Amino acid sequence: MSIPKQLHQLQETELEIETGESALKQRLFQLKDDRSVVELRDRLAQKQQNHDELKHQQHSAEWEVDDLANKIAAAEEELYSGRTKNSKELSNLQREVELCKEKKGEVEERVLGLMDRVETGGSNVKTISSELQTVEIEWQRQQNELSVEVEQLKTTLSNLKQEREQYMDKIDSPTVELYNRLRDQKGQAVARVEQGVCGGCRISLPMAEVQRARSGNLIQCGSCGRILFLA
Repeated sequence: MSIPKQLHQLQETELEIETGESALKQRLFQLKDDRSVVELRDRLAQKQQNHDELKHQQHSAEWEVDDLANKIAAAEEELYSGRTKNSKELSNLQREVELCKEKKGEVEERVLGLMDRVETGGSNVKTISSELQTVEIEWQRQQNELSVEVEQLKTTLSNLKQEREQYMDKIDSPTVELYNRLRDQKGQAVARVEQGVCGGCRISLPMAEVQRARSGNLIQCGSCGRILFLA
């Protein structure tokens, strides 16, 4: 096998390694990326907290209604018992009953409003909880798939790197140094020649260079300096 062909295969292998490493990096990032689940959990926690606060407000209002009902009952019992004879005291009792009933009506209206909000809040919590369950199942499925892909990529990369070392072992050090230098400078060290044109710089090559490259000699493009390869 000619040196240019070996270098071309080395370059193709290194490109596969770069692609594989980029894919591996992306998969590893995705394995750590649980933002969709975390955001939904936070949202559920906030909705649950709001729902619990509304339930607490509802219970407090219901206790207030019960307390006012007891006060009204006690005041009316005293008012109609006949034990109180003083007209001023009777008037005060009557006024207390009226105020308590008015207050009780206001609190009962608040209770009804809170009940509606609690019901809506509970419905929202159930909806988000169901959505979270679905997202968690899908996320876990994706995590399992990604874990398999990561292991496959690691195996593929390990094989490719071994293949790269085998190519390098077969090529003399000065040529490898030239290849690495060109790759660092131009990103692509070996250029395929097609129809007499350098695949790196897209400039037509002199026929003499094409013939020498076709013979398997290590020839560099006179324009861009890349190593020429003819299949």
